[in-house]
Amino acid sequence: MQEMDVLILGAGWTSTFLIPLLKARNLTYAATSTTGRDGTIKFKFDPDNPDPTYFIDLPAARNILITFPLTGEGPAHRLVWSYNFTHQRVASNVRYLQLGSTGIFQIEQKTTWVDRHSDYNKENARAIAEDELMSMGGCVLNLAGLWGGERQPKSWVGRVATTKDQVKSKKSLHLVHGEDVARAILAIFDKWEKNKASGTRWMLTDGQVYCWWSLFVGWAREGKHVDEEPSKQSQWVYELMEEEGVKALPRDMETLGRCYDSRDFWKTFGLTPLRSRI
Repeated sequence: MQEMDVLILGAGWTSTFLIPLLKARNLTYAATSTTGRDGTIKFKFDPDNPDPTYFIDLPAARNILITFPLTGEGPAHRLVWSYNFTHQRVASNVRYLQLGSTGIFQIEQKTTWVDRHSDYNKENARAIAEDELMSMGGCVLNLAGLWGGERQPKSWVGRVATTKDQVKSKKSLHLVHGEDVARAILAIFDKWEKNKASGTRWMLTDGQVYCWWSLFVGWAREGKHVDEEPSKQSQWVYELMEEEGVKALPRDMETLGRCYDSRDFWKTFGLTPLRSRI
């Protein structure tokens, strides 16, 4: 069987941006899904299954992207061991990249600015699995809020801020577009040895720190009626600005609290965000 450049374990939202980029760069790939839809390989990882033989259906690949979350101790080791055991011809050269979340950094920090070297919640189930993968030479890419395609941040407003108190509590927001996630993934694989990606963790945002209040105000118009009233969220923001002495938006970084600094990734891998700012 032909050795693929990239094997995507879990062809979900990320693959809608990654696969077109793989095609544009003439890279070979295969992708899995639990149902085998749209030409993918039917595959579902079972961390409790000690028999690795169901991995035989997966093609040999130089680079493996794990898009679904692994949790707790054991699953990362099981996945890597199972694939390597059933693909011994390429096992010694396979690189594993796990997509994670910047949510693991949402703990009390010593400074306003948080980067990939900052403290994170080591008791978080996903962080535990990520640490395990890194201990075996894998790489982890912790992603900020994902947007693009069907994921539009404006549509989140009605879910995250339905009351004035909820609007008041909203501070910083960090995002990254699917196109930049795809570019970042291929950059890691392409420069794996050069940048010594094995055993490392990276943080990925679009370089912006968004102020939720600014977004609420910017999305004040909900329809197209000429005599439309601004959204409730935007009205609450202006009330809160008066109450808290905020003279203009966006609020300063210290007020926003936790702010992510992802410059290290962009500099190290020689990229600039393509879709920075919503």
